[in-house]
Amino acid sequence: MIRILLLPLALGLALLLTVWSVQTPAPAPVDAPDTAFSAGRAMADIREIAQRPHPTGSEENARVRAYLLQRMTGLGLEVSTQEAALPEASVERLRDWGDEQAASRRLTNLIGVLPGQDRDLPALMLMAHHDTTWLSPGAADDSTGVAAILETVRAIQARGEVRRDIVVLFTDAEELGLDGARAFFETHPLADRIGMVINLEARGGGGLASMFETGPDNAQTIAAFVAATRGVEGGVASNSASIAIYEAMPNGTDYTLARDRGIPGLNLAFTGRADHYHTAESTPDALDQGSVQHIGAQALASADRLARADTLPGETVNSVYADLLGVTVLVLPMVSGWVALALTAALMAFAGWRARRAGRLSLGGVGRGLADGLALLTTGLVVASFMRGLSGGPVDSGLDYYVMMARLLWLEGGVTLGFAAIALALLAGGAIRRPWVAVAVAVMALAATLLWTFDIVTVAAAVIAAGLWLLPRRGEPQVWGGWLGLTAVVFVIGCALQAVSPGAAVLVVWPLAVAAVALGVSAVLDPRLDRIVGQIPPLVATAFAGAWLMVNWHGVALAVGMDLPGALGLFALMILMLVRPLAPVGEGARRGLAVTAVACLVIGAAVAGWARVAEPPSAAMPDFKAGVGAAD
Repeated sequence: MIRILLLPLALGLALLLTVWSVQTPAPAPVDAPDTAFSAGRAMADIREIAQRPHPTGSEENARVRAYLLQRMTGLGLEVSTQEAALPEASVERLRDWGDEQAASRRLTNLIGVLPGQDRDLPALMLMAHHDTTWLSPGAADDSTGVAAILETVRAIQARGEVRRDIVVLFTDAEELGLDGARAFFETHPLADRIGMVINLEARGGGGLASMFETGPDNAQTIAAFVAATRGVEGGVASNSASIAIYEAMPNGTDYTLARDRGIPGLNLAFTGRADHYHTAESTPDALDQGSVQHIGAQALASADRLARADTLPGETVNSVYADLLGVTVLVLPMVSGWVALALTAALMAFAGWRARRAGRLSLGGVGRGLADGLALLTTGLVVASFMRGLSGGPVDSGLDYYVMMARLLWLEGGVTLGFAAIALALLAGGAIRRPWVAVAVAVMALAATLLWTFDIVTVAAAVIAAGLWLLPRRGEPQVWGGWLGLTAVVFVIGCALQAVSPGAAVLVVWPLAVAAVALGVSAVLDPRLDRIVGQIPPLVATAFAGAWLMVNWHGVALAVGMDLPGALGLFALMILMLVRPLAPVGEGARRGLAVTAVACLVIGAAVAGWARVAEPPSAAMPDFKAGVGAAD
């Protein structure tokens, strides 16, 4: 009876830890200490800036600029402006937004300098953009960044004089193509004095702020950031995989221009509430003030430390790093991944030896576990494409992009339930009719093609998946064989990632190492894996490593889930690896898993399909042809 509860208990603990770790901090009130960051004070600026959309060249943009110049002057900054012509591509984009005088528009950057004690030292830059798209008031993107910088400068001044100059840059025309930042870094005299950049952005209307990008060879930058933000309320949400993922994406922010010049930096943003991205819903009242507090507190902590430092971080080597559920950040050298993989291989071999001696492991059992891992990955690609098709059509215009951003949470829910269905079907063993699963895979692949687009990867995955489900299975599945086989699949993926991108490999290598430790401890405590004591290590591993994977699952879903929902299959595989020894045994329990699997698939399809009803195309957007956007 107790064993039946182990799987839901482990997953329940992981989910509770996940929910706890992603909560934004309470916003500090307007009467917070002068030296602290206050979202309450920042919101006064956000409400003033984000009254209406203010794209480049508009009257509302001029009103916002006048307000910001007044605020910057009031803070005692040395204030100036920089004007520049817009490139033709940006002029065309303004025309697409309905600006009949687009050809006469010019961008205007706002620049302020807070003098430091030694003005010959390289300066620290705080950067955000003050323009918006034609439809959105931009309370998050990027009024939050602008207001957070104003509040940061005020708090730094309250702490006393800084060692180096702080340059505040509020760029224009970011939404048109990073034009303001390009004009500054290519032509402004101050550009050569910048030694470090902190850029604030947003893609959505809430969630924890993540430090998602730095410059190259970032070991010193990461060390400085971790030291500065230690103890920040809400913790730090950051890992080296986000840098690797972001570099592979076609997006860019204003920091891109600085990064290309080799300037170290910290790029912070929050990405929750994706339905607010570039839409009319991005208003001050709809903004998560906890997100404002989180991004501002990190900006203040980092800027204050760097502005008072004798030297700024330089290029050295890259680090592998990740936050541990926001509690702390673990920073390791690149080679640590290979050390962890070697440890994993040793523990896998030890566990296999102990299980073999106990008569609970055969080569066929490991092969069955390997096949299960491949079945989850290939079937998951098909299910994810199917859910994507249910939630909306192909992304072939700006309209579809923003509609699908609004539907992203529904899509994530559908894909998550779809992967849960596959995992439960695999754990159900002989209680699931595998030929029927193969038929379902073929049907979903066809539906994905009709609803979304023809994708040779999905078709190939469907063929492989159907073949794996049709493989003959003899005898009862082995717990040790399944556990080791799944771990072996993840191990191979981890080795490949470590060789290609050590920064991204952290997402696989770290949970793999946790699973390997659980393997080794269970092998010592109970090599037969038929007593509760042997289930405790995987239960603990699932609770903590599972929560870490769930947090990053959501982060990856927000980043690439709209176009590559199948990428979540890797996380599903690792969670299955963790919970495999906790699966209940007995025919009745497995039938329950089979029924739950079918229910998850049906509910997941309903959730993904409901996105079309819950988030229909906005009547305000039919004429929008500007595309996805060069910025954030």
